[in-house]
Amino acid sequence: QVQLVESGGGLVQPGGSLRLSCAASGSIFRIIVMAWYRQAPGKQRDVVAFIRSGGSTNYADSVKGRFTISRDNAKNTVYLQMNSLKPEGTAVYYCNFNTVNGGTYWGQGTQVTVSS
Repeated sequence: QVQLVESGGGLVQPGGSLRLSCAASGSIFRIIVMAWYRQAPGKQRDVVAFIRSGGSTNYADSVKGRFTISRDNAKNTVYLQMNSLKPEGTAVYYCNFNTVNGGTYWGQGTQVTVSS
């Protein structure tokens, strides 16, 4: 059974940084896309960034230039480096993996709070 385990959330002041990690445990078929989403209270879950197996990336306009997504294929792990955090970045962050055979997996979510 595949599980995605996230870590790295917490409380940070505006302008600060956090690094999220998400690792897959169990046997998982070839992962083609790894992504981070976030969901603020009362809002829908939106994509923040994603990275393809070849390394190409896409970012939401709101985080471009501040967030960096990366992956370690050997470890089935994805990272999200978040710099210059803003209060509107407060949300539960979820990782998502999609496999070549159509599987999709979600992490349990990690809370990020940006507040002074």
